[in-house]
Amino acid sequence: MLLSIITLLVAYIIGSIPSGILLGKYVYHKDPRQFGSGNIGTTNAFRVFGVKGGLIVFLCDALKGAIPVWLAMWLNPQVHPLLVGIVAVIGHSFSLFLNFKGGKAVATSFGVAFAFLPIFALLAIGVFFVCLYFSRMVSLSSLVGTGAAFFMSFYYQDWLFSLIVGLIWLLMIIRHRPNLERIKNGTESKVPFGWGYKKNQ
Repeated sequence: MLLSIITLLVAYIIGSIPSGILLGKYVYHKDPRQFGSGNIGTTNAFRVFGVKGGLIVFLCDALKGAIPVWLAMWLNPQVHPLLVGIVAVIGHSFSLFLNFKGGKAVATSFGVAFAFLPIFALLAIGVFFVCLYFSRMVSLSSLVGTGAAFFMSFYYQDWLFSLIVGLIWLLMIIRHRPNLERIKNGTESKVPFGWGYKKNQ
C-alpha cells in the first residue's frame, strides 16, 4: 500500500513539472503563458519557440506520462500502471507548481498510452495526424484522436483500460471547452499546412 501511494505521488509530481515554462525560462527566455494562446503545452510551444522548441516540449510532456507508467510496471505496486498514468495526466493539467493550473495533457496522455501499449498509441496518433491534415485544427484533432483511442480500446476487452482512456478523453474535452466554442464559431486557429491551405493563400 505504501509503495502504491509513493508511486502515485511521484507520478503527480512528475506530471506537474512545467516543461514548457522551464524551457522558455532557461533556453528561450520567454514565458509561453505570455504569448500565443497562453497555454504551456506543445501547440503553443511551437508558436512561441519554433519547431525545435515545440518538439522538445512535446517529448518532455510525453515523457511525463511515460516515465510514471514505466516506473509502475517496473516496481509492480498494487495499483494499475494506467491509474498511475492518469495521475500524471492530472498533474500536467493541474500542476502543483502552477497553483493547480496547467496544460491540456495531449502529449502527456500520448506518453501514457505509448508506455503501456505502443501500437495502440501509434494508431491513435495516426488518427490525430489524418484529422489534422484535413481540419488543420490541433484541438479538434486531439479530441478526435483520443475519441478514436477510446473506441479502439474496446478491442482489447479490458474494462479498466477502456475506462482510463475514456476518463482521459473526458478530461481533454473539459480542458478544450474554449477551443470547442471557437470551433463552433469558426474562429479556431489553424496550422499553416494541410488540406486547402495553399488554396486560401
